[in-house]
This record gives sequence, structure tokens and C-alpha cells, in this order.
Amino acid sequence: MLMQKNGLTVREDAMGTIFGRLEGTETVKKRGTKRGNVVGSGSHTDAIPLSGKYDGVYGVLGAVEALGALKRAKFQPRRHLEAVMFNSEEPSRFGMACSGSRAMGGVLDAEKLQTLPDVLNTSKSFFDAATQAGYGSEWRGENGSRARTAKEMVEKCSLMPMDSHYYSFVELHIEQGPELEHEKLDIGVVTAIAAPAAMEITFEGDGGHAGAQLMHLRNDAVVAGSKLAVAVEKFAKQSGSRDTVATVGGFTVKPNAINSVPRSAVLEIDVRDIDLKRRDHVVQQIKNAAKEIASEQNVRVDVRIINKDDPATSGDSAMNAVELAVTHLGHSMKRMVSRAYHDTLFVAKACSNVGMIFIPCYKGYSHRPDEFSTEEQMRKGVETLALTMAKLSRESSSIDDVDEEHAKLPFFVPDRDDGEGEGERSGERGSDHPRDPSMEERRGPNDEL
Repeated sequence: MLMQKNGLTVREDAMGTIFGRLEGTETVKKRGTKRGNVVGSGSHTDAIPLSGKYDGVYGVLGAVEALGALKRAKFQPRRHLEAVMFNSEEPSRFGMACSGSRAMGGVLDAEKLQTLPDVLNTSKSFFDAATQAGYGSEWRGENGSRARTAKEMVEKCSLMPMDSHYYSFVELHIEQGPELEHEKLDIGVVTAIAAPAAMEITFEGDGGHAGAQLMHLRNDAVVAGSKLAVAVEKFAKQSGSRDTVATVGGFTVKPNAINSVPRSAVLEIDVRDIDLKRRDHVVQQIKNAAKEIASEQNVRVDVRIINKDDPATSGDSAMNAVELAVTHLGHSMKRMVSRAYHDTLFVAKACSNVGMIFIPCYKGYSHRPDEFSTEEQMRKGVETLALTMAKLSRESSSIDDVDEEHAKLPFFVPDRDDGEGEGERSGERGSDHPRDPSMEERRGPNDEL
């Protein structure tokens, strides 16, 4: 296993999330503090159909490589360091995104989870599928603990209360957008993660024959749905912020026949923002518009909220650590928003000091087969993550009381114009200056596979 090859101690939770740990010297939390003593990083390896191979996977392999590099450099963390592979980030099989990280954040409803259908039709429920894979009721935790029901499975995965496990969590990911590539920047320092509200709005008319039913007698469901689709775009554009986005991603018509007046139109709508109040205002505008349009078009309407999640804000300590690492490595960067969904959104429910590191991807393409980042781009992201985790593992718990030695990272980043000989450049330093893992082996995170 890749985590074990890199010298990490591996464990799994009851839902199948995998953790690889590099042990720190702080084996127990400091007396008088409730803060966790683990710095984590990771992502997911599951994917949607016809997707690429970088979304999520890069964040898992990058975290493992970062910790492996730290270990090879003989870096000794104070807090434990963890690489994480989350279970079920994509909604492809059970229709719910981020089930593993939702459980960790204490916001996964076990009863709702059990009602979700398995599109593979190989199990009766998520708990059944987990058990078939060796988790669920087959899982054995520390001290022989078990999960006999879906409720127990979800509870065993929780990292609550807030900040009790992670001191910080920083996810490495491709941007999934074009900004970094367009601006020729190496690293994006994520300040906030947008969260969606998912809606399903159904208009019902009476239908009829396309030739026999006169225009003034019709109550066409597609006309109503089309008017709402136009309104959705207008509301997002009028929000006052470029961070508000709204999408009609599904539009299903019945009976969907050329010679029949549509009697049903179902719209699936996604509204996202980093500001909860602003996003929910757009959601309310859409609901109000749906009712007004239904009245105007003499159709019936049903509005259903499928899901609403809260946005997350990055922690100052996490962002500062990323920016410090980027500066020492000489890379270029900008602060930016993540408009896509990530596991960190739900880890933020259990850790107040989260962050994300973005690297560019080709034309911003993602969730498609030509998704791509270069080896150089991936290397810069991994070495940034390694330095970030090193700093977070040693810093003071208070951002205002960070030891200068740890803040400036002289223990980790070599002075590249110090005039030392070849032996120093190849990593033959004294014990106080371990080799920089970013310079040790210029390779991508996939090379060990």
C-alpha cells in the first residue's frame, strides 16, 4: 500500500475513509487545551462517469507524497500529520456527495443515508454496501469497537466536537477553473469554499394534442419552466457578487413528444455562493418566481429543496502557512475562492482552521476525460503542501504567538544563495537542517505507483 511504503501508520474508519499517519512528538494534547494535535490533508479517489484522473486523486497522492518526503527528510513533526483518502466524495453511486467527510463533520443523517438508492443495485443500502466492502458491520476499530447499525457506523466516524481531532486540515486540489492558468500563477490560496443549495421545481399543466389544442386554452409546463430558467440566470447576475452562480442543470419534459403539449417540466437548479445570506436570498427569489410564473401560466407548481449546505471560510493560520510556504519556495500565488464542492467543506464542521491549495489545470477543465495538470504544476503543489504541513505541525496554537523559528521555516528551507558546497546542496546537512524534500527528488506524486 502506498501509505505504508511511505512509512505511514494506516487506519480506516467504519465508512471506509483511510488515514495514513506520520507520528509527531506530541503524543497527547497539551494540558488545558481542547485543540486537536493532528494536521491533516487529503481528498478522494472516486469519480463521476467519464471524468478525468486528477480531481481528488491528486490530493490523495499529493498528501501521501508530502508526508513521505517529510519522513525521508527526517523532519520530526510536533503534531501528528495525516494523509486522508475520503470515502464517497462524488454522488455517483448513492446520490449524496461527501458522505465520508459529512460523517466526520457530524452532519450526516444516518436515516437519510439508508434511504438512498444504490444505482448499481448490488445492495439494499449504503450500510449494506459498506459491509460488503469490509466496513459497516464488518469493521473493527480500536479496542474492538464495532458498528452494528448505520447510525453506529456514522457516529464512529465523527470527529466532533469542533477542533477535538484536527488542529488544521489543508486539502490539495486542481483548481477546476481557468484563473490560475490564465494568470500564469503557480498556487491558489483558497479563502472560502462555496456551498450549493439544490432545488427541484416541477411545473404541471394539462397537456393535450399539439394540433387540436388552441393556444389560448393551453397551460404549457415547458413555457413556465423556460421562464423560470431565464429568471434563475437573472437573479444570479443581479446578486451584486461574481461569487454567486446559479445553474439549471436538469430540465426534464413529459411526455417529450413533438406532437404533444408538455404537461410536466422538472427543473433541477443549483445555486452556490461563499456568502450564505446572499445565496439563500437567490434561492428565495427563485421560489417566489416559480409561484408567480405558475399563476401567470395557469400551471401547478411544486418546489422541493433537495439539499442546502453552509459555505466554509479558511482559517488565518492555515492560509498564512500556505502563503509562507509559497514565498519560501519562490512560487507565484493569489488568494481565491473555491466555487466547487470539496471534502474540506465538511471537515470545516469539525475543524475551524481549514484551508486549500489549488494548482492550475488545463483550460480549467474538470469532470471530463481531458482534465490535466503538468508534472511541474503538481510538484509545486506537493512541495507547497509539505512545507505548509511542516509549519502547522510546529507552530503555536495562537496565530499571534508563533515562534519565529517555526514561522520563518529555517529548519526546512535551505538558503539557496548561501554559497555552500556541493555536499550541502545534495542534502548532506547537520541534524538541525534536514534536507528539503521538495529538492530531494524532482518527481510527481504518481511516480511511486
